[in-house]
Amino acid sequence: MKLLIALALVTGLFLSGCKTMMEANKQTKPALTYLALGDSYTIGESVPAEGSFPYQLSAQLTKAGHGVAQPEIIATTGWTTAELIDAISHSDTKGKQYGIVTLLIGVNNQYRGQSPDVYRAEFVQLLNTAIEYAGGDKNHVFVVSIPDWGVTPYAGGRDRAQIGKEIDQFNNINKQEAEKAGVAYADITPISKQAVSDAALTAGDGLHPSAKMYGLWVKEILKVVEPGFSK
Repeated sequence: MKLLIALALVTGLFLSGCKTMMEANKQTKPALTYLALGDSYTIGESVPAEGSFPYQLSAQLTKAGHGVAQPEIIATTGWTTAELIDAISHSDTKGKQYGIVTLLIGVNNQYRGQSPDVYRAEFVQLLNTAIEYAGGDKNHVFVVSIPDWGVTPYAGGRDRAQIGKEIDQFNNINKQEAEKAGVAYADITPISKQAVSDAALTAGDGLHPSAKMYGLWVKEILKVVEPGFSK
């Protein structure tokens, strides 16, 4: 009888130890790294960092059980494709690989009246760089469309329709190139247009999205990001 009790205790301790080890391994599983490339829409100009779309995306993916680290960001307000290319070349990310890479760039090319053809060439270069950062895994690279700033208060007194038309032209380019490369595309532009009737979707500067708007973007971005985890 005593022997049976002893065996039961040993077995119980063994199983408990195995469970603890499994839980520890699960908890210490390294989080996926995330690199976000872009401009003011990526850093979340005029909102706290945690309100930006990369931080909200990371938080939502982690909440869903995917375990994504806080994003590493290469982005600055006002950057064009050329400036992002230059910044990447001078960053300390050379040779690094990431579990997720997002790319949202082009509004400043449009704002400065730059050539769509130049944008296409530079966007392709950036997209190829993004794929390299993902270790060649296109399933973990995601292109996000350019929002329409023509609906914001900042665009008051300007030709809003023309701004929207030009944004669409640049988005047609980045969508075409994403499809050619086999990279998933998140179209948040229709969502950005909701700002015309909801002031809460625009930040205090009257131009950039609010954290609430970025939250709506993330819901759309998740639709293309989450399937990538099963590939």
